[in-house]
Amino acid sequence: MRGQLFIMLKEPRVGRVKTRLGRDIGPVAAAWWFRHQVRRLLREVDDPRWDLRLAVAPDRAMEARCWPGHLPRVAQGGGDLGARMARVMRGAGPGPVCVIGSDVPDLRRAHIARAFRALGSSEAVFGPAPDGGYWLVGLRHGSRAPSGFLEGVRWSGRDALTDSMASLGGARCGLVDMLDDVDTGADLSRAADWRKG
Repeated sequence: MRGQLFIMLKEPRVGRVKTRLGRDIGPVAAAWWFRHQVRRLLREVDDPRWDLRLAVAPDRAMEARCWPGHLPRVAQGGGDLGARMARVMRGAGPGPVCVIGSDVPDLRRAHIARAFRALGSSEAVFGPAPDGGYWLVGLRHGSRAPSGFLEGVRWSGRDALTDSMASLGGARCGLVDMLDDVDTGADLSRAADWRKG
């Protein structure tokens, strides 16, 4: 069955998006970076092997013109990050579903393809980040996410991946490539330095 790939997106308003990055480089620069990063990411991961969809926040931004009009959108709804991701996955219908963040500069379609392949032998898949979080979560059957999925997760810290895996109640989890996301000015600097080197 064809997979669905959701990108978690916030409306790119100055002072409302990438606020931790904005504290380091300024809110205007952070919003500018986010807009360009999302534009690049959408070009990179739009692939005929899966259906690309946008999971949008806040809900009132469903009709925003800042994203390509041809891509289907769903509202993230309320709650913490875990509640919003779980809602998106459960609403995806039958078949494999992956959810990614929008702030991973080195993410390529090959990474997504590996994640969907991993769901052939695992019930869930994660793309870990060096800080203890993750850039991707996937389920073989998104609509059958277990009760308690992504609840009680300590977000934005070294325990996010461990807590998220534990919320699956013993389901077999696979891991794919480790990639960095950009939350702070130091993260952005590392990404830029890597590209120069």
